[in-house]
Amino acid sequence: MKALYDQVSFRISKLTTRAYTTSFSLGIRLFDKKFHAPIYAIYGFVRLADEIVDSFHGYDKETLMAEFRRETVLALDRKISLNPILNSFQETVHTYKIEWAHIDRFLKSMEMDLDKIEYNQMLYEDYILGSAEVVGLMCLHVFSEGDEKKYEALKMPAMRLGAAFQKINFFRDLNNDHQHLGRTYFPGLDLNNFDALAKEKIEIDIEKDFKDGLNGIRMLPSGARYGVYVAYVYYYNLFKKIKRLQAKRLLEDKRIRIPNTSKYLLLVSSYLRFRFNML
Repeated sequence: MKALYDQVSFRISKLTTRAYTTSFSLGIRLFDKKFHAPIYAIYGFVRLADEIVDSFHGYDKETLMAEFRRETVLALDRKISLNPILNSFQETVHTYKIEWAHIDRFLKSMEMDLDKIEYNQMLYEDYILGSAEVVGLMCLHVFSEGDEKKYEALKMPAMRLGAAFQKINFFRDLNNDHQHLGRTYFPGLDLNNFDALAKEKIEIDIEKDFKDGLNGIRMLPSGARYGVYVAYVYYYNLFKKIKRLQAKRLLEDKRIRIPNTSKYLLLVSSYLRFRFNML
């Protein structure tokens, strides 16, 4: 039965999400149950593409990425795929009417990672749009459940929140991206002369994204608000930890993290703020 295969497909997307990220997995578990499967499906799709460009060293990434794009198009056209993650993703796309433009823009940003690009402001904004902002919009389609008015009202804050999360990833992975992947996303950034002034400039930009994103979280449907807020709190605390560090510390090999014990404390404090409407 196709229904059983679909069920298995969504389980595999869920397993993939939980294997690759603890922070987002925790946030998803805090959504209303009806949102779990579609958000796992979106993350599973995003994760597959990201793994191709970031992890599959020694393989023909260009060919793999081209095949992934073709398989995505086929899955959407046929409304089925033998790739379980693509199968759960196409089901989510059709159910929540996620626009092809978002999917195409995301894939284009992943394809940008196949080349060593010197990012200027325009290319940087273009990459963030595809790698993060449209992913936020895909999730917003799910949370809005067909309510176009709600979607349009929350569109810009969702994009800003996605941008904030992505910029934090860039910030904490400065050294790894540069040394192992040959990438430096922040435009005009010279890592050989990375100092407190350059660091502060990036921080001011990220702070604004977080502020705009939080305003949107307050307007989210109740079934999504707490889970998204927990993800926001985790990333904002990671941001605060980065802000306290000297610029040279970001160029060291050790990845900056929030310890598990601290994550659970943040979870409790987030719940209290949510419960008493103090977001």
